Amino acid sequence: MELLYKSTRGGESGVPASRAILEGLAKDGGLFVPEKIPALDVSLKELSGMSYQETAYQVMKLFLTDFTEEELRKCIAGAYDGKFDTEVIAPLAKVEDAYYLELFHGATIAFKDMALSILPHLMTTAAKKNQIRNEIVILTATSGDTGKAALAGFADVPGTRIIVFYPKNGVSPIQEKQMVTQKGDNTLVVGIHGNFDDAQSGVKAIFGDRALAEELDRAGFQFSSANSINIGRLVPQVVYYVYAYAKLLENGELSDGEPMNVVVPTGNFGNILAAYYAKLMGVPIAKLICASNENKVLYDFFQTGEYDRNRPFILTTSPSMDILISSNLERLIYRIAGEDAGEDVKLMDALSREGKYRITGDMQEQLKDFRGYYATEEECAKQIARVYSDTGYVLDPHTAVASCAYEKYRSETGDGTKTVIASTASPYKFTRSVMEAVDKEKYGRMSDFELVDCLEEISGTPVPAAIEEIRTAPVRHRTVCEPEDMKQTVKGFLGIE
Repeated sequence: MELLYKSTRGGESGVPASRAILEGLAKDGGLFVPEKIPALDVSLKELSGMSYQETAYQVMKLFLTDFTEEELRKCIAGAYDGKFDTEVIAPLAKVEDAYYLELFHGATIAFKDMALSILPHLMTTAAKKNQIRNEIVILTATSGDTGKAALAGFADVPGTRIIVFYPKNGVSPIQEKQMVTQKGDNTLVVGIHGNFDDAQSGVKAIFGDRALAEELDRAGFQFSSANSINIGRLVPQVVYYVYAYAKLLENGELSDGEPMNVVVPTGNFGNILAAYYAKLMGVPIAKLICASNENKVLYDFFQTGEYDRNRPFILTTSPSMDILISSNLERLIYRIAGEDAGEDVKLMDALSREGKYRITGDMQEQLKDFRGYYATEEECAKQIARVYSDTGYVLDPHTAVASCAYEKYRSETGDGTKTVIASTASPYKFTRSVMEAVDKEKYGRMSDFELVDCLEEISGTPVPAAIEEIRTAPVRHRTVCEPEDMKQTVKGFLGIE
């Protein structure tokens, strides 16, 4: 049976998956959501014996129903291959009393690879299915990880170009080096003088510019997105929560039907929303623990029912979570509003106009499976040091925020439910923050790449290829602009004046 998509703001419905992936954002500015969440049609027991690739097929076939089996299997095979440095794709590491789901074994050593390895395959297949003759221009804002993962996925893919905007002083040195050394004649990386929210708002404004869309169409281009607002990003993320439960079942860590909790370090809300979708599909997930850094807009929302972005923007050591407008939250808001597009529009207009909105008591009641916690910079550093000292396992700062949130939740509730923590980035991506947390006096004066070698020594894990290749790679992208000049920068790259 075909599963169709609709906009959270009511302007589009009955949209096939392939078209939703190509459009990225609905024409009315809303986000595409499935008209219903499909239930898993194979048992978790059956899934427990399957590979990551097979699990991906069993989950994604339910969401992407206008892709043939052959098309979808080909996309999956092209995505989850030798680009990952471990055959199982997403291993689980038991550390103390939690299971860290390592989502950073892909080409750019962050969890964004899990979805962005497959998105180019889905998008080019969708373009063929829809007889798209225009060149697809991927337009993306990044807080550090999405940008590089999208660039790696789309570099030199025929029929596509990719433009990535990032906050010039708001990502780690290694994140920036990964992006500005990106090869590919169809790639452009642009630093903006501003923060991630400025970059994201600029990209959304470009998407909403109908006159520009017409101008692009005349020149043979059309926009799409690689951000987590694209349903083609969200669906592959659901897979690894299904897979995590199935593997714990296979290993005898869980019995069939036994609940598990999930802790997710959260910025744009896509990763934890994927866990929520897995729960709705039938995975026995009990609590969804949303971990924030000092930009704790989501923590405050879960505490009070008010989403308020009117606050200082704080640059932290977990930059992928330095976000005050969590775009994917709109999908959850729409659901708890009873899929009432009018209510969703009212709240999103309030966010746009006043920077805040408050949900009703009834809506808040539907969030009882979510819990919010946050970690300060000091707590995050102490957690990296403590976990390393006690176990030898090295956390990156984002995973450390989640680890802190888990400890706070356990201490507050006494809940002993087995728990999976989404480990979203390799510590090698944030060597300075990690090594200074371990021993600031010893490592504080070293260069970033000296720290890479020290991290290899203390962690006992080899330096990933993603880091080795940027040690000496030349900088290829030097463009910097103001947020108000983003549109002109895009037009210049596409040769449209």
